Amino acid sequence: MKLLNYIERKSPVHSLNGASKLFCLLMWICSTMITFNTPFLLGATILGAVAFKLSRLKLSEQKGLLYFLLCFMLLNALLIYIFNPERGVELYGTRNLLFTIWGRFTITKEQLLYQFNVILKYLSTIPIILVFIGSTQPSELAASMNKIGIPYGFSYSFALALRYIPDTVASFIDISRCQQARGIEMSNKESLLKRVKAAAALVLPLILGSVEQIEVITNAMELRKFGTQKRRTWIMSRPFKAGDYLTVAIGIGMMAFVIAYNVINGSRFWNPFI
Repeated sequence: MKLLNYIERKSPVHSLNGASKLFCLLMWICSTMITFNTPFLLGATILGAVAFKLSRLKLSEQKGLLYFLLCFMLLNALLIYIFNPERGVELYGTRNLLFTIWGRFTITKEQLLYQFNVILKYLSTIPIILVFIGSTQPSELAASMNKIGIPYGFSYSFALALRYIPDTVASFIDISRCQQARGIEMSNKESLLKRVKAAAALVLPLILGSVEQIEVITNAMELRKFGTQKRRTWIMSRPFKAGDYLTVAIGIGMMAFVIAYNVINGSRFWNPFI
C-alpha cells in the first residue's frame, strides 16, 4: 500500500525543496547511465546509501518497489550475458579468459567488469529513486517540476498519477478483503490458477471505482478553472535554502565529472586491462 507513496519523516532530505531534489535526481540518473567508470559508480552507490540513511526511510516501507527494481536488475544482467556473453570483450578490446562454461558461454574478466558496471548502475540509482519518492509530496513534486520549466498541466498530471497509484493499490486490497469475507479464497491455500481467476474478478469493480474517482477529480479541476491560465500558484512550493544549493551542486558536479572524464579519456569506459 506504500508503493510510490510519500512517507512523512523529519529528516534533512524531507526538508529540501522538491525542485532541488528533482534536479539532482535527473543529473544523478543521467550521469550514472552515461558512464562506465567503475570508481565513479562505486562512489555514487555509497553516496546514494548515505542519502537513504539521512532520509530516515526504511527498506521495508518501499519493499514493493525495491523488489521490482532488484528483480529487473538481475533479469537484465542475466539476459545481457545470455544474448552476448562476450559483450565486455567487444567494448574493452581485450580478452582475458577465466574459464568456459559451455560452448559460447565463457567467463572473461572484461565481461565480469561490464556486468559489474551494469549492476552498479542500478545499485547507484535505486537508493536515490526511493529517497526521492519517499521524501517528496506529490503536490510539492508538481510545483517543483513547474519551477524548473515544465508546463504546470503536465507537472500536475504526473504528480496526480503518482498519487493515484497508492490509492489504486489500497482500493484493490480493500476489494480483495471484501471478496474474501464473502468466502472467495485468495490466499496461498488455493492453487495459483484459482487465485488468478479470483483476482481477475476484482478488475471490474476496481475499474468502476477508478472511473468514479477520475470523474470526481476532473469535476473539481474544472470548477477551479484548471488550465485556463498560463501560470498558477502552488501551496506546497518552498524557497531554496543552503541544503538545496548543495543538492543542486552535487548533481551538477556529478554530470560535470562524467562529461570531463569522457572528453579527457576519449571513452565512457574505465579500462584497467590496457
